[in-house]
Amino acid sequence: MADPLPHLWLRVRFEGADFIGPGKAELLERIAASGSIAAAAREMSMSYKRAWSIAEALNGIFDQPLIASSRGGPGKGGAALTPRGIEVLAAYRAIEAAAGQAAAEELARLKSWRRPAKGD
Repeated sequence: MADPLPHLWLRVRFEGADFIGPGKAELLERIAASGSIAAAAREMSMSYKRAWSIAEALNGIFDQPLIASSRGGPGKGGAALTPRGIEVLAAYRAIEAAAGQAAAEELARLKSWRRPAKGD
């Protein structure tokens, strides 16, 4: 099912350039589902290097790492969310849901003022 439109796109920003937003949350979800940073990167059409860089950044933002990984080749290694990673992802998704509920009336109002898209 497609995301309902309009919807909020939230980024939780900390000090400096540290933040978590939809892309990082999706990467965490895909790592949890696939057990692999490489597989998560492929699913998101992202380079492995970029995904690894994001994983390292996420691990550096919080008091505990969010992603645990082990090196290996084919059939070896992998990645998983740590307990803190599971908690951070759940908290981010809860923030998104609460903000969406709080903004639902205003989002509907904005939508009612929008011109129809071509083809509607």
